[in-house]
Amino acid sequence: MDNHSILLVDDEAGLIEMLKKVLKKEGFIFIDSALTGAVALNNVKNKQYDLIILDVMLPDIEGFELCREIRKFTYAPIIFLTARTSELDMITGFGTGGDDYITKPFSPLEVVARIKAHFRRKEIYETQKTGHSQYIKIGELEIDKNSAIVQLSKRTIELTAKEFELLVFFAEHPNQIFTITQLYEKVWGMDSLGDDQTVKVHIMRLRKKLESDSKNPKLIQNVRGLGYKLNAKGE
Repeated sequence: MDNHSILLVDDEAGLIEMLKKVLKKEGFIFIDSALTGAVALNNVKNKQYDLIILDVMLPDIEGFELCREIRKFTYAPIIFLTARTSELDMITGFGTGGDDYITKPFSPLEVVARIKAHFRRKEIYETQKTGHSQYIKIGELEIDKNSAIVQLSKRTIELTAKEFELLVFFAEHPNQIFTITQLYEKVWGMDSLGDDQTVKVHIMRLRKKLESDSKNPKLIQNVRGLGYKLNAKGE
């Protein structure tokens, strides 16, 4: 049996019941649900969850705004469910603290695969923490993995959980080029399923926070036709 606790938030009762059945068949037994944002927030305030599935369109509050509120209480991975697929929506979702994005209509097995991937990635990350230095310094960039603090030129940079994990991965492999698919597999923990935008949006957000000119990046660079790398020289 899987002892991870999951919160499902969606105003479609039928969809929640369907996901519950599929997840229970896969061994997940600690599953709560909420049909409104208010109930979901109350749940999060009173219980610690390992992962949250969050619909963007809720009757009482938009999912993005609810995500901001949830982030005050937990760093658990949040996977958005939405029919809104524009890049702006993705930027908004990740900016509020979301970790992944599944667009409707979707296969229930895809949701299960994403959930398992997040848990698997967390286990791998925790296991590998002892294999790398807990403190990384690249030029003016300083990363403290234990406290999840990132500083650039002694200025603290606020990152979401996934932005931090992506930056740490780059920093632990300086000057190595990774394709979008490889980055998704390494940081999100599963095959990309053709979802390039998730990685691109996270890289774009990192650049805006770390680069003096995000349109002419010096740190996280695109190697045309090959992928992305962290330039250890930063110049």
